Amino acid sequence: MLKPGQVVLTRVQYTDTFEIKKRPALILFEEYDNVVVAGITSNLKMEGIPLTKKEGAIKDSVIKLNYIFTVSKEMIAKKLFVLTKLKKKKVYDKLVKKLKGLTS
Repeated sequence: MLKPGQVVLTRVQYTDTFEIKKRPALILFEEYDNVVVAGITSNLKMEGIPLTKKEGAIKDSVIKLNYIFTVSKEMIAKKLFVLTKLKKKKVYDKLVKKLKGLTS
């Protein structure tokens, strides 16, 4: 079973092409075999939450909370590692901050 805070390798279809690539992503939640994830990039110039090799990433990366998408459970190739409790809290706090506009 997939759980929030797990980093997985998933197949992603880009919106501007028909190309499908395997990319790391952070699981936010799973529902009805659909998995909502946040993309992860090794482009350290991108905005997001830093993720280091020490934490389990293959290379220093960034969790991009501005790149959230849904994949089917079947698109997930494998589980890589789980975020620490502190890092999960940072992701949660940043998402809540981004969603504050929905309450006004």
